[in-house]
Amino acid sequence: MTDLHSKRLLGKVVVVTGAARGQGATEADALTREGARVIATDVREAPGCRRLDVTSGKDWTELAADLREAYGQVHGLVNNAGVTWRARLGDVRPEDFDRVHAVNVTGPLLGMQHLAPLMPPGSSIVNVGSSAALTAHYPVAYTASKWALRGLSKTATLELGPRGIRVNTIHPGYIDTEMTASDAPAFREANIRETPLGRTGSVDEVTPLVVFLLSDESSFITGAEIPIDGGLTAHGGVKSVSDALRSEAP
Repeated sequence: MTDLHSKRLLGKVVVVTGAARGQGATEADALTREGARVIATDVREAPGCRRLDVTSGKDWTELAADLREAYGQVHGLVNNAGVTWRARLGDVRPEDFDRVHAVNVTGPLLGMQHLAPLMPPGSSIVNVGSSAALTAHYPVAYTASKWALRGLSKTATLELGPRGIRVNTIHPGYIDTEMTASDAPAFREANIRETPLGRTGSVDEVTPLVVFLLSDESSFITGAEIPIDGGLTAHGGVKSVSDALRSEAP
């Protein structure tokens, strides 16, 4: 039986993008506690973080070279960095659409291209999607980028599997972070209404899954897409119908 309090990632080198705050910072802390040597990166300047623009091939090349020299290998990558843009279909500008995709899709692509060559069999990549990747969410640039990330992840699963490298995608729902703190109250309330568990989630409810997917406990899991959304995407948009019928029941 696995000791859940053991150092499950002892000796593993793991890169986390978007780790200056929020979900990424919590993931980096948890992975460190599990024994990993975490290289926390972010485009923002932050204590303990290496500056990395995920859209820059030059930055990734330099990071890969430094990791090769310092450790020889990389065992995990968490593509957590992401941005949103809330313009709707009729209003989104092409330059904003491209900017969101550069971070949310090209960033993970570059990360996998540059770090996979350093990964031995048994390594693991976790791409952070969104419940927007499983629904017709209204911010078109963000939603399209997260759907594209799903396709990228599936292709990476196929390409890297023969080398023993696993690629999985998690899809957080409405999680309390600095990003969601800027949402309109009506948007937050609507999400809670559509979530069967009837509340928002926390970064502490996302992080354990990331740890598990990077650990050897998930050694035969690859290509998986796992929602962490309180049931938001499970009901296919019929929760309001179910609730209405329940309220009419005698």
